[in-house]
Amino acid sequence: MSNIWLIATRELRSYLRSPLGYIVAAAMMLIDGLWFQVKALGAGPRLSEDVLSEFFYGASGTTMIAAIVLSMKLIAQERERHTLVLLNTTPIRDSEIVLGKYLSLFIFLSIVNVATLYMPLLIKVNGRVSGGQIVVGYLGILLLGAASIAIGIFASTLAKTQVVAVIVGAVILATMVLLWMAAKVTEPPISDFLASLAIHNERQRSFMIGVLRLENVVYYLMLSYFFLLAAIKTLEARRWR
Repeated sequence: MSNIWLIATRELRSYLRSPLGYIVAAAMMLIDGLWFQVKALGAGPRLSEDVLSEFFYGASGTTMIAAIVLSMKLIAQERERHTLVLLNTTPIRDSEIVLGKYLSLFIFLSIVNVATLYMPLLIKVNGRVSGGQIVVGYLGILLLGAASIAIGIFASTLAKTQVVAVIVGAVILATMVLLWMAAKVTEPPISDFLASLAIHNERQRSFMIGVLRLENVVYYLMLSYFFLLAAIKTLEARRWR
């Protein structure tokens, strides 16, 4: 655990020192703010729960994009700079490398998302806000971010460059987002299976309206576990090439 935390703090400092971290964080805050003002508040008189739902819908999109953009550097950058060899020669396991880097980005994205909390609270100026919907909505965003980061770090272990990593990660994530569309043009039980695999749409909708469903929480945790395990196994396989 100490090695995981050591890598996590090292990576977290790199986000705070590099322009990329600040650029992505600023872009997320700006887009979330514009979405909240234009799409959530600016659509005429609406119930507070509808405003919150619309805000979380927009925030989920920026979180997925930021996760893929920032995760491209986690492993691929080490390979580009030939520093991955140095990590492999230290008494640190591949699983600790992956988990440490994963934890760092999850903490960074969580901080940026929590920093937008003032937006939902602004609804209190003219209406009531459900604290439960806010908590559940942010939980959904964090779980979605966790799964997206896992996909991104898996793509980063596959690629030799950061550009390839972000492309591969974006393709995997976009495919999982669009599975709900494939479900609409197929028949049961295939349609039900595809819909259950979709990373957004129905999976996030319950969080957006403040309904906490255990199966959705388990889905995101299992998805994160699957891609993290795939990333670890990929890194282990590349070590012996």
